[in-house]
Amino acid sequence: MMKTSNMIKELCNKKNISLSELARRIGQTPQNFGKKMKRDTVTLEELKLIADVMGVTFEQSFIFPDGEQIKTSNK
Repeated sequence: MMKTSNMIKELCNKKNISLSELARRIGQTPQNFGKKMKRDTVTLEELKLIADVMGVTFEQSFIFPDGEQIKTSNK
């Protein structure tokens, strides 16, 4: 499974935006956000905010063997 920080880096690459710029867009200093990325401690709320400012949808879900899902989404 891909680490959250790697997902964010890939999103930034695809959207052609630096991590520092993303940090500013979500109201954090690049230094503080960089520390969270290193520790991989970005919160669910921050992931939803990142999705909003990047114009994408973020979903997190539990998926049962029968296909039923419990999910959170920023839609």
